[in-house]
Amino acid sequence: MASMPSTSVSVNGHAPHTNGSSSHESTSPSETSAATFDANTAPPSSSSYPSNGLPEQIRSNSHNEEIVSHLYHAGFQTGNYADTVLHVHQHVYRLHAIILSRSPYLAHLMSTSPQTSGQRVIYVHLDQEPEVTQEGFAIALGYLYSAISLNLIREHNARGVLAAGCLLGGMEDLCQYAYNVCRQSMSIDTIGAWLEFVDSIPSPSDGSATPDIASTSVFGQYAQRLKDDVFHFLVVTLPEVLEVQRGGLDPSSSGRDVLLQIFSRVPFEMFKSAIESPTFAIGSDQTRFKFAKDAIELRKRGVARGLGAEETVVLAFGQGNFGNNVHVTRKLRKRPLWKVNP
Repeated sequence: MASMPSTSVSVNGHAPHTNGSSSHESTSPSETSAATFDANTAPPSSSSYPSNGLPEQIRSNSHNEEIVSHLYHAGFQTGNYADTVLHVHQHVYRLHAIILSRSPYLAHLMSTSPQTSGQRVIYVHLDQEPEVTQEGFAIALGYLYSAISLNLIREHNARGVLAAGCLLGGMEDLCQYAYNVCRQSMSIDTIGAWLEFVDSIPSPSDGSATPDIASTSVFGQYAQRLKDDVFHFLVVTLPEVLEVQRGGLDPSSSGRDVLLQIFSRVPFEMFKSAIESPTFAIGSDQTRFKFAKDAIELRKRGVARGLGAEETVVLAFGQGNFGNNVHVTRKLRKRPLWKVNP
């Protein structure tokens, strides 16, 4: 019987063979048995099957690294063979759709942007995302091509990278790394900027009103985590760094002055929580009360000024454990009434 003509279809350069098998001319049963016997009994050569497969693994890792390096340098940095043009922050990137599709955000943009020419053109509008900086966005874009972008994250750009990574999506490792750099960057020198960031995070709504979407909403879960880290820095790390001990604050100490200056800029809800927290180990209730009063006096000249509210501190005796007897309150100032003569 005449044999059927064979056909071969290639998909991305791969022949349609199963598990790497190849097609051969038909053989007789005896030839098949002999071939099977030889294959089953012949010992594998050392050159075909190296011990533990280590040489192949090493070569595979090296090969993969070469590919990723080529993608990053020739693809991302140079833009060779690009099929997509991305516009953001008055900057233009020549990129590759198959790589950009790793980001759910960019994949959606590509799928919803009309393609009128040979190259796809997409626009990323970040007017409502001030936390996504140009540098942060560029690092996050590069991470789609290679993890080498992690080496570019520094304390000054980590928050912008985190914002960009959260926006683009699909890069949790990058976000976690940038978040850790943010957390480690909190210091006496940087706490002012972090307090401004915390102040822009909206408080949880009680459901009575629809809160405005804040610029920090891009951070998702990381916004609350950073807020918690700032609080921990204020009540635990900062007193340790300034050598403020549980034994009490010396009114003339430089550490107390620095602590007061910082607490004079803390948003009210966090200020209240910090003063009332039992983990804020600065001494007895009386010491904490005196510190809170001095801080509020400074706050009247700063963050509390012009807000139409008056902050006070109360020392209660015998109502709880250490740290639960000092309470901070805020009440609205009454507006003066003007009498109009008829």
